[in-house]
Amino acid sequence: MSRLPTRLITATGSFLVLAALPAAVSASLQGSFSLPFAEPTIIVDGQVIETDEKCITRADGMDECKPAAGTMALLKDGRLLYLNALEGTENVEFSIVAEFGEVSVNDQTRVLSLDDNDAPAWLKPAPLDAGANPDGNDSETLLNGTSLDGSIDTADNTSKNDGALFCSDVIGLANGDIMAVGGTDYYSEPGIDGLPLGVAELEGIKNSRIFDAENNTWTQSGDMHFGRWYPSLVTLGNGNVFVASGVTKLIKPVYPEDPINSGRNVVQTETYNPCTQTWTLNPTTADRSFPLYPRMHLLPNGHVFYNAGGQAFNPFGQGYDQALWNITASYNPSTQRWTDIGYAGLPLRLDEVGLDQLGSTLNVSNLSLTQTTSLLGDVVSAPEPLIENGLDIGVSDEELQIAIAGGMRGSTSSTMLPLKPNAEGEYTDIELLTAGGVPSYGVLTNPGGYLPTAQSRIDRISTNGDQIDYESRLTGPLNQPRWYGTNVLMPDGSVTVFSGGDRDGVVGPGLEGPIRTAERFDPETGNWTEMATGHRARTYHNTAVLMDDGRVMVAGHSPINTAYLTFVDLQGLGLAPYDGRDPSFEIYTPPYAMSNDRPQIQRAPSNLTVGDRFRIKVDQADQIDKALLIRRTVMTHLIDGDQRAIELNIVKGPGNKLTLTMPNNHNVVPAGEYMLFVSKNTPEGRIPSVSAPITVVNTSLACMAPVMASTDVITADGVIESTLDIL
Repeated sequence: MSRLPTRLITATGSFLVLAALPAAVSASLQGSFSLPFAEPTIIVDGQVIETDEKCITRADGMDECKPAAGTMALLKDGRLLYLNALEGTENVEFSIVAEFGEVSVNDQTRVLSLDDNDAPAWLKPAPLDAGANPDGNDSETLLNGTSLDGSIDTADNTSKNDGALFCSDVIGLANGDIMAVGGTDYYSEPGIDGLPLGVAELEGIKNSRIFDAENNTWTQSGDMHFGRWYPSLVTLGNGNVFVASGVTKLIKPVYPEDPINSGRNVVQTETYNPCTQTWTLNPTTADRSFPLYPRMHLLPNGHVFYNAGGQAFNPFGQGYDQALWNITASYNPSTQRWTDIGYAGLPLRLDEVGLDQLGSTLNVSNLSLTQTTSLLGDVVSAPEPLIENGLDIGVSDEELQIAIAGGMRGSTSSTMLPLKPNAEGEYTDIELLTAGGVPSYGVLTNPGGYLPTAQSRIDRISTNGDQIDYESRLTGPLNQPRWYGTNVLMPDGSVTVFSGGDRDGVVGPGLEGPIRTAERFDPETGNWTEMATGHRARTYHNTAVLMDDGRVMVAGHSPINTAYLTFVDLQGLGLAPYDGRDPSFEIYTPPYAMSNDRPQIQRAPSNLTVGDRFRIKVDQADQIDKALLIRRTVMTHLIDGDQRAIELNIVKGPGNKLTLTMPNNHNVVPAGEYMLFVSKNTPEGRIPSVSAPITVVNTSLACMAPVMASTDVITADGVIESTLDIL
């Protein structure tokens, strides 16, 4: 991956090679976007065709198209893995509702790399579609398991769309591999084999697939107990992976064998062991109703925090129990139980008034005398806090604004701001930035409205053992309301949001206006500043990933067919492009990456674990005052539950060396692949270095723990350092 801060524009064949020469004064203040570039070829009827077009028509009349980056992950070697989204929509003639069960196909994958001059190259992994269910999926149709199975559906007529990666969640494992969990089985129900008419069903699948970055191959891992479409994953401190939510059938969530779970998302949670490659179903105390793709984060005490955000299909809804989605909650992997914290963004604390088990008690699959008695006992024994807390909510203007910002947000990012050590060097608190998205307006039941908000809030969660304190505050609003904006945590400690639209593009596909201008959030001032404007409109299924040189790869845009019919492009009216998916990429170069005086990390260890003290060699050592360890991004549908940056303590040594200290807790820094940035403060703003790659090792994960690199040594004073210069 390129490490140079500026680039020249050059044309090569059918694609443009990237640009970012800071010629204009505005670029030095706002950054700049390279010209778009895309994969140069399409394979059609066995022939490789070089083309600038998105699609080419095959001999059978169907279109073959270049994939778009609806999901994107930064690999440990700096390359980018990406997955297509909604493959086959280009072949819908009349209605995606009636036809997509038949014309959809499994999504393609690609690996994108850049050389030192930013010239892109593409590699096709094997199998191209990650290989799930080649013999078909055992679809959970209405008549599944009966003698009439298949009589009113098309689930068994093809295997070309029984294992789509679309709507899986992705996560980086401790060894640098990427795991995709869930996905889509397409069919029509009702539907008749051979006829492109019916009602499309999108069923969540149970598959887990692992991409091996060393040999560019996909393999199957253990299956989950539940099929999940739009689930969320979080890495736990011990290296296991926690999954929640998803839906087994999106359009008709009716399960004759399990009627109690009909009409809502999957409430059961599961835990994956990467060493045995198996999923364990958690007990009913771990059940919880969530929106799809719930926004979840690992806390410094090892709990998983739900931040009242997700995909909710505003304003129509998804489940009969969706009012519970407004409540923030914490999951303790040790007790395997959820604790309700409060109504998101509001001062009402449920855990302080005896209602910490409200959500669990109202979960119909967890009904029990013990659960109900526990909740009622807490309330009856101490009713005063409940009354007093409820009376604390006033009606001032500020509190009305808080109420509007409160509750569940649909299609919003939830970004963990950099974790900072306290005076004792411990990491106990986190802050989560929620910006834009579609609000539920605090007092209304989910899923809320249609138009997005500009409001931003910060939720602060403080931990002391299993004790959790929670408070919210409003921060500066976005410069314009934004639906489906993708947040990226930057190495200068800021957050930049990319892409999205001014209306919910799932409610009325094709009717949203695109937002191409990026915005930067400064945690120090609490303000958003408009930055450069991208070349392409990217609304639904857009992605943005921080690269190892501090720039951002921006991609995606794979919309649903206009009005759920076929693609009708209304760009002439100022709306988002709806002429198919966009397979292009742009690179955003922030102002700091245009500096000719960026610090340089010259030496750094390769592998570290918790509690390590390590030494790095840098230039400008006397000016370096901050070091951030940023986890490599694995992003889909606005979320990467593992996205985090950890500020490390620095001790300046003699000459050009700095000694840094790792957190002593894997709940702060889960095992996996990271990038180490150092930075200096200047009158023009904070300027970070290009990163050094760091693998964080959990020595308890023997199946995934690399040995110390031969170029790393331990000094007499117990400090790890490298003997090899970074080229």
